[in-house]
Amino acid sequence: MSFPKAAAALIALAVPFAVGGPVAQATPNAAMKLNSAAAKSPSRTVVALAQFKPGVSDKRARAIVRAHHGKITNTLPAIGGFAVKLSAKSARELKDAKGVLNVTLNTKVKTTAIGLPILGQGSSAAPRGLQTTFPQTVGATALNAQGLTGKGVGVAVIDSGIAGDHPDFKNAAGGSRVTNVVVNPTALLSGDPIGHGTHVAGIIAGNSNNRPAGDPNKGAYQGVAPDADIIALKTADDLGNSTVLDVINALQFVVDYRTDLNIQVVNLSISSDTPSSYKDDPLDAAVEFVWHAGVVVVAAVGNRGDAADAAQYAPGNDPFVISVGAADENGTSAAGDDTLADFSSRGVTQDGFSKPDVVAPGSHITAPLAPLGLFSVLCLQCVTDSQYFKMGGTSMASPVVAGAAALLLQARPDLNPDQVKALLVNGTGSLNELNLHKALAGNPGAGANQGVHQNDVVYETLVTNGEDPTRTGWTKASWTKASWTSTSTTKASWTKASWTSAIAAPWAKATWTCGTCEALNSTAALLTKSSWSKSSWSKSSWSKSSWSSHPEW
Repeated sequence: MSFPKAAAALIALAVPFAVGGPVAQATPNAAMKLNSAAAKSPSRTVVALAQFKPGVSDKRARAIVRAHHGKITNTLPAIGGFAVKLSAKSARELKDAKGVLNVTLNTKVKTTAIGLPILGQGSSAAPRGLQTTFPQTVGATALNAQGLTGKGVGVAVIDSGIAGDHPDFKNAAGGSRVTNVVVNPTALLSGDPIGHGTHVAGIIAGNSNNRPAGDPNKGAYQGVAPDADIIALKTADDLGNSTVLDVINALQFVVDYRTDLNIQVVNLSISSDTPSSYKDDPLDAAVEFVWHAGVVVVAAVGNRGDAADAAQYAPGNDPFVISVGAADENGTSAAGDDTLADFSSRGVTQDGFSKPDVVAPGSHITAPLAPLGLFSVLCLQCVTDSQYFKMGGTSMASPVVAGAAALLLQARPDLNPDQVKALLVNGTGSLNELNLHKALAGNPGAGANQGVHQNDVVYETLVTNGEDPTRTGWTKASWTKASWTSTSTTKASWTKASWTSAIAAPWAKATWTCGTCEALNSTAALLTKSSWSKSSWSKSSWSKSSWSSHPEW
């Protein structure tokens, strides 16, 4: 099925979709893109990510940037470098400067949903009762009934934002379980003006059971972990555009505030558009930075089908994170008839790792619709029961596993990320499809990833410098904690949101600045841009990264 021409044009204008089937062609790598930009438009101003070698001080690194006529716009503790604005020619020259590990262009990040009209199995023909099959397929529904609902676990969703006032994100007391943090500095609107992040969050933690009596949708739709808390890290602007820099800043936020917001799981339904080894890719460095800080990272593997390079894109190509492929449930809640979705990426990474790690339902997935979001305009046929939306992609499969991780951590809070991965990727059947009952009963041992070499910059920090990322001060020892400040009150952050800190203090209808975690009376502050000043890099190295971004819809 295809969209009318006008709708397709609006999609191309508003959101970085790739409507249709898997993208099969190979893509130039990051070095080729930088070289091409320098050759074709040497004087054009670009934003690049510059990373520096171990032992290069902050002062020296800044001097190197200035010598190449660059202006530092952001500091990036998670990857050991800066975002720098300079000419394309100067960016290429900076890459070869002494003390510099790598320079890559800051490119767009897109989502991993496949064209909006993934229809079929309209809910209107089904009897009322639970309409979502995916929680039943993976075994979550039965566990929810036994009290495993994700309660007390925070899941960060790095995406287009979340409509936190959607009824399915309420808690039993009527407040919202969503905390919205605006990371993209150009976003003017709070919430989710697109709809992707809301849909993803609903798969993780949607819960229609808290709707009022008499509501026809009460009890009809539910995510995998219906009582989990959601931290929405909005990396997209109001048209759905997001960059590598936005995502890295969001990942830095996760590490800095994982204790304050009880973040135990991160979902990334995005993919880069540049194949790159995980060993020198900055996005892979950032996700491993989060992983080794004790937070489970779940990432969509992408929608490139069986293309030769399908499994070679960050962050789904990283061997540490849990990368997720998509299954088609074929309209039933029985896992036995599930098939691998044809769009779901599979294959071997450039470093020899088979991906995905596990498969979960990702076709014909119904989840909450962001009110007034673009999705409701772009595909009227996809709207179900007025407040829900049906679509597919590995973007939808990844949050199924993120919700499963929340249930597992509620049941077994002593597990570390490697152990969580060992249990969740031990699926069933020829698809290796997620099976929560099997995961809960399993013995993780030492966990997954044993003997796997970290990303080069992470390795330098963990091994060469003897740093321990589980220590509270790890992110502050060499790189000061990212500072998140409120800015113009015309740029709304979030309303009707609440969050629970380590001491379970609710903050209802408040806005806060992460630099001080101070509640404000206003609901219109924006949290943007990390910074670290006067910091030393003598014992920190986030290096040799190259990546550019791209997910497919």
